[in-house]
Amino acid sequence: MHDNPQTPPPPLPAALEHRVITMTGRDSSAFAQAQFMNDVDAIAPGHWQWNGWLTPKGRVIALFALLKLDAETLWLLLPDADPSNMADGLRRFVFRSKVAMAVRDDLLVTGCFGACAGVQGNAFAIDSEGALELDMGGDGGPRCLRIATGAACSAEADAVARWAACDLEHGLPRLPNSQIEQWTPQQLTLDRLHGFSVKKGCYPGQEIVARTHFLGKVKRGVVLLESDAPLSAGADVHASGTAIGKVVAIASDGDRHLGLAVLPLERDSPVSDAGGVPVREASIEDGLAR
Repeated sequence: MHDNPQTPPPPLPAALEHRVITMTGRDSSAFAQAQFMNDVDAIAPGHWQWNGWLTPKGRVIALFALLKLDAETLWLLLPDADPSNMADGLRRFVFRSKVAMAVRDDLLVTGCFGACAGVQGNAFAIDSEGALELDMGGDGGPRCLRIATGAACSAEADAVARWAACDLEHGLPRLPNSQIEQWTPQQLTLDRLHGFSVKKGCYPGQEIVARTHFLGKVKRGVVLLESDAPLSAGADVHASGTAIGKVVAIASDGDRHLGLAVLPLERDSPVSDAGGVPVREASIEDGLAR
């Protein structure tokens, strides 16, 4: 927990920068099951999960929420990854599969710091106008995310920053371009979010993920850092004058500055700074697993 005063939550939903890719067609679920790191077959229609796409070497290309509307319709909610680049990359593996992908520029994503009406956990609700609501709350407080058709508008910087900070507080990495294809799911501690599977069939990077899991070679994971000045993604984190890891995700909300860093799970000394900026460790909140 931090000691700085909290920014009052916005009373109304605020636009976020999240984007949506839709996958439709007879083979949508099978295609997603073969490409993504979590078990798409394990979720029922009307539910969602954290998921991701890996390189063959098991490095995370993108993290996203995967929504299953029905057996032939999936939505990928991307907080950070470029949707056009990702859709183009996925299309290279479609071959004869009956699946079509589209970047939905007509969908507006908004969020508010309050509970959703009638939905919680990994179920999502669809209202009479076709808008989807997802429970993004955790132990740090309730949040509700809404996806709906609407006129494009600029994301509100304060709301975007506060949302990203809350993600980091709950252990969800918000990966900038510099950190794409750098880290395995275990190094990002995505098991905390139930974000990958070691029991499903093959997918790109699955051999690395499974070997790391079953041989017990997970030696690094994410740690939440706080500071009184902005941090930089990619900055070296030091302890006792030695670089022991790197910052992989950052967020600043007013005078609150946070970072998720990949560090050794066993450390003899506390962290001192990240790129020369003094930092202190903080506890990661639970409750965002889906």
